[in-house]
Amino acid sequence: MKDRWSVAVLRGDGTGPEVIGAALIVAKAVNRRFGITMRFTEGKAGYNCIRRLGTNLPDATLRLLKKSDCVIKGPMTTPEGQGSETSAAVKIRKAFKLYANVRPAKSLAGVKGIKDQVDMVIVRENTEGMYSGFDVRVNDDTAIGMRLVTREASRKVGRFALDMAARRKKHLTIVHKGNILKETDGLFKESIMEEATDKKYRMVKVDDAHVDAMAQWLIKSPVNYDVIVTENLFGDILSDEAAEIVGGVGVGPSANIGEGYAMFEPVHGSAPKYTGMNKMNPIASILSLKMMYEWMGYDEAGKAMLAAVEGAIGDGYRTYDIGGESRCSEVGKAIAVRIANDDPAMSKMPSAR
Repeated sequence: MKDRWSVAVLRGDGTGPEVIGAALIVAKAVNRRFGITMRFTEGKAGYNCIRRLGTNLPDATLRLLKKSDCVIKGPMTTPEGQGSETSAAVKIRKAFKLYANVRPAKSLAGVKGIKDQVDMVIVRENTEGMYSGFDVRVNDDTAIGMRLVTREASRKVGRFALDMAARRKKHLTIVHKGNILKETDGLFKESIMEEATDKKYRMVKVDDAHVDAMAQWLIKSPVNYDVIVTENLFGDILSDEAAEIVGGVGVGPSANIGEGYAMFEPVHGSAPKYTGMNKMNPIASILSLKMMYEWMGYDEAGKAMLAAVEGAIGDGYRTYDIGGESRCSEVGKAIAVRIANDDPAMSKMPSAR
């Protein structure tokens, strides 16, 4: 672990500044409790920059990111329509080769989900597939999108997912649509199966499923799955479904991992209709920060954050989406207080009930 960390902060659009603000309060409590030296530097990015600066990811912000160890990113609005700006998240993923999008779906004590006792992770290949950028309007009546899959990228994300499965419950499921997309998904599955033959993964059970079937099985029996690896578009869709299974996107964290750099962000969007209302759930952003600390090597800090989140929920600090009336800032402060305490389970914070 490093002695000092430099973290870039992009608050984003809509409700992004609120949820990231709550998460930073928690981060400061974590750093104080565990003696972590961390400098947060804010940059400009998102839809709010387009009119003023002509882009959602200014050059100055890219320079800031390059000087940082990682970035905390709030949700950002991406414009739609022909010729509109590419997503800022996609730009960052490509610029830093953040090839693995990691989205845990884990049941939280006190949060009612569709199913209980769920603990799985969806690993999404982050640089290719339908999000490669080969999307063109041929004429007024025809548009074409091309799907890129390479053996190198598939094997790389396959190794990442296999390593994770080896550390967890030793089960990896490859999700694809190889019966229809025979060449692209055929190559994706084949490449990961090749990686799985390495003797260091002999303890990992590897199976596969078609994406449409997986969409059904995640609802019916999500407890049967551990690590799921899939391509970009399928992973985007399935990970939101998985978040809903454990309580909704308001509690869904994510990490974008590359070689020596990472970006951490909640899975939900910017929810512009709630801007300034202080009602958005900050837990997804806070759990994304938990992933940041674990990426840095601070596993004990991660455990304390999870205990504090569940402790605050248990004491009634819940936003509207998980059955409560607490404000975004109230939830962040309640979690920070529990972390600041030597034992988060013995909080001096009063109950919200």
